Amino acid sequence: MTLKNKTAVITGASDGIGRHISLRLAKDSVNLALIGRNKKRLEEVAIQAKELGALKVKTYVCDIQKGDDLEKIVNLIISDFGNIDILINDAGVWQKLMPVEEMEKDTIDNVIGTNLTALVNVTRLFIPILKNREEAAIINVVSKSGVVAQEGQSVYSASKYGVRGFTEVLRLDLKDSNIKVAGLYQGGINTEMFKKADDNFSTADFTEPADLADVVAYMLSLPKKIWLYDVRVDR
Repeated sequence: MTLKNKTAVITGASDGIGRHISLRLAKDSVNLALIGRNKKRLEEVAIQAKELGALKVKTYVCDIQKGDDLEKIVNLIISDFGNIDILINDAGVWQKLMPVEEMEKDTIDNVIGTNLTALVNVTRLFIPILKNREEAAIINVVSKSGVVAQEGQSVYSASKYGVRGFTEVLRLDLKDSNIKVAGLYQGGINTEMFKKADDNFSTADFTEPADLADVVAYMLSLPKKIWLYDVRVDR
C-alpha cells in the first residue's frame, strides 16, 4: 500500500504504542483520525503529527467501551474524512499481576471491556466504510499475551487470546474482500501502561514503542500482493 494520502484511524492514540504509530505514519503523509481518552495528550500528538508531515489530523476524545459514544465518534470520523483506509486497534489496558481470585470485578470488566469488547465494536463499525476502498487494512495490536500463557495474567491473557481468535476469524471472514487483516503480537514495550495499573517493575529492557511503530509502517507499506497477517515481535 502506498501510504501517502491514505487515512488511518488509530485507537489509544494519546499515549504509548498508539502515539508512536501515529507519529510514524505522519512521516508518510497519512491522514490521521486519533481516538483516545486524554484530550490534552491527543492534541499534543496531533501537533507533532502535523509537524512530521501528516496532511490532515483530527482528534476524538472517547472511551471506546461506551457504545453510544463510540457510534457517535465513528459517524463523526466518517463525516470528517469521507473514506477510511486503515484501522489500527491499539487501545488497551494492563491488569496488575495477581491471581484472579484477588481481582476486583471492576478491574476484570475494564480489562475485558477495553481490550476485547471495545476492539470488536470499533472494528464492526468501521468495516462497512473500509469495504468501500480499493485496498484497506486492519491491524490489531494484540500482545505476546495472546499467544503465550504467563503467570498472574489470567484476565489480561483472556482478553488478548480473545483478540487473537477474533483477528484470525476476521481474516477468514474478509478473505474475499479488499480488507487485509493482521495481528501484531509484541513482547513487553517500554511504555507507561504498566505503571497506570500500579505495576512498578522496570521496563528499561523492553522494546521501544518507536521501533514497534516502524514495524507497523513496514507492514502497511508492503506491495499489494504481499501481506504479513501474523507478526510476532520480541526483544
